[in-house]
Amino acid sequence: MSKTVVYPVNVEFGDCDPAGIVFFPNFLRWMDASSLNFFMSNGIPPWRELVKTHGIVGTPMLELNTRFSRPATYGETIEVHTTIEEWRAKTFVHRHVIKRGDEVLCEGTEIRAFVIHDAEAGRMKAIPVPDDIRAKCE
Repeated sequence: MSKTVVYPVNVEFGDCDPAGIVFFPNFLRWMDASSLNFFMSNGIPPWRELVKTHGIVGTPMLELNTRFSRPATYGETIEVHTTIEEWRAKTFVHRHVIKRGDEVLCEGTEIRAFVIHDAEAGRMKAIPVPDDIRAKCE
């Protein structure tokens, strides 16, 4: 298991539907932001820098699973608790638990891969999880 990093979110009026409830894609947007924040909080440079040293252009999402338990509304501060639940050869499972205090609002897992741009094939290509990145996150 990896470290847990907490990403705070101030819910704004524009994040909500006409009923004042957070529109569900915003939870996914915050999980995505928390994913990059997780790595940067563990000393991994932003992707635009990592491409120069490792060739890595990012960690695109391959699979997403979410469960919504409670609503949130504007004016609240919520937190995305992010960890890596499992390391695999070329992918990892990011786990996000979105909370308001101790109350769980949403849980999600993402399967992501570290990718480089394979110029010869003209596409992105998954690479083995770099040992140095994994070590910083554990």
